[in-house]
Amino acid sequence: MMRPLLLLLGVITLAVLWLVPWSALGVAPFSNHMIVHIGLVAVAAPLLVLGIAGSQFDPVARFASWFPPIPVSMAEFLVVWGWHTPLLHHAARQSRVALIAEQSLFLVTGLWLWFAVFGGAAAQRRQRAATGIVALLLTSMHMTLLGALLVLAPRPLFEHGDGASGVTHLNTAALDDQQLGGTIMLIVGGLAYLAGGLGLTKLLLRSGDFRPRLSL
Repeated sequence: MMRPLLLLLGVITLAVLWLVPWSALGVAPFSNHMIVHIGLVAVAAPLLVLGIAGSQFDPVARFASWFPPIPVSMAEFLVVWGWHTPLLHHAARQSRVALIAEQSLFLVTGLWLWFAVFGGAAAQRRQRAATGIVALLLTSMHMTLLGALLVLAPRPLFEHGDGASGVTHLNTAALDDQQLGGTIMLIVGGLAYLAGGLGLTKLLLRSGDFRPRLSL
C-alpha cells in the first residue's frame, strides 16, 4: 500500500531538485549545491527504491550479482569524494555538461546503493541485511567525515559566486555558506543512513538469523 506513495514522493523530490535552479552555473551558493547532492542520494534515491523494491521492476531480483552492498558503497564513496575535489567541483559549477554528469552520477550511485541494501525479494533482503548495515555504516562515516571537513575548514575550499573575489567580508560569507552546506550533509545524510541501517537491523532481528554470512 505504501509503495506507490513512496514512489510518488521520490518523483516529486527529484522534480523539485532538478526543476528548481538550485545549481545555477557560476553563481549558486555552495549550500544550494549540497541541497541537491544530499537530496539526490539521501532523499530521492531511497524513496524511489522503496517504491520499486520487491516489484516486477526491481533490478535486484534479476541481477543480484550487480548489487553487492559493500563494493557499491565504495563506488559511491569514490563518486561523492571525487566530485568534491576542487577540479571536478569547479567544473560542475562552470560547465552544464559537467553539472549534468555530476548530478546524474549522484543519483545513479544513490539508487545503486539503496537497491543493493533494500532491493530484491524478501529472502534476498534478509540475506543482504548484515552487509547492507555495514554498507550504510561505511557510507554514513564517509559522508560525516566530508561534512565535518566542510564545517571545520578554516577557509573556503571552493569558489562560488562573489566568494571568488578575495574580499575579506565576502570570503567570510563564503565560509559561512560552506559550513551551512557541511551541516546539511551531516544532519540530513546522517539521519537518512541511520534510518536505513535501523530498518535493516529490524529486518535482521525479525528474520531470527543472528549469524548472517557477511560476504561481499
